[in-house]
Amino acid sequence: MHTRQIFVQPLAMFFLSTFAITQLSSAQESPVAQVPGDYKVRFKVSAQNAPKMNYLLSLPADYTATGKPSPLIVFLHGGGERGNDLEKVKVHGPPKIAENNPNFPFVVIAPQCPEGSRWTYEIRVLKILLDDAIAKYNIDRDRIYLTGLSLGGYGTWNMALAFPEYFAAIAPMCGGGVPDEAYRIRDIPVWVFHGAKDKSNPLENNQRMVDAVKKAGGDVKFTIYPNLGHDCWTVSYNNPDLYTWFLSHRKAKK
Repeated sequence: MHTRQIFVQPLAMFFLSTFAITQLSSAQESPVAQVPGDYKVRFKVSAQNAPKMNYLLSLPADYTATGKPSPLIVFLHGGGERGNDLEKVKVHGPPKIAENNPNFPFVVIAPQCPEGSRWTYEIRVLKILLDDAIAKYNIDRDRIYLTGLSLGGYGTWNMALAFPEYFAAIAPMCGGGVPDEAYRIRDIPVWVFHGAKDKSNPLENNQRMVDAVKKAGGDVKFTIYPNLGHDCWTVSYNNPDLYTWFLSHRKAKK
């Protein structure tokens, strides 16, 4: 799959998402990426002292700009992939799979957390980024899925708690959240993953969230790997059942 660079110039203020795009690699190509392939997108919110949050974008082989909309996976990486090098975001999970398999049936958006920050500090920017992507690309709004590992596992829980109306299903891995807020995602199917021997982030941090979602009446399942430590994500993201499970869910109608 080919890779293009796209630069997103902000035109709106902090909570607006109207952007102009300039194609850096070829003046002849469309200013908006609407053909299958892998892209690097430079994204910045326009406001004083507002952060930038670049992201990887993968459009699957069957993606079309005007035809049937594609499901979307938003992937939040772990702590080791923070910074300004988007190549680091490809080392795990859906971005890695999408790069190697053009038939992976999802649009994948994988933002990069700034160095020294945490996803839980970047939730507002993530929302702006997601709103912009939904407006720009041909995405099925009833099939938006959220997943992340470690730092991104915490980000997954907290993004879903903050904006539950966006997601059809979520899959946090070796993370944790705020159990008192679990009622907010009782209508979102959740599949949680953790290694029983995790010394970096104890199993109990996810267990508390699982218990709280169940208590709130939510649909949650918990996969515990008895012989794994912190890295529960490699086996989980390589399991095709995860993606079948994602696609089996659409956003609940109110």
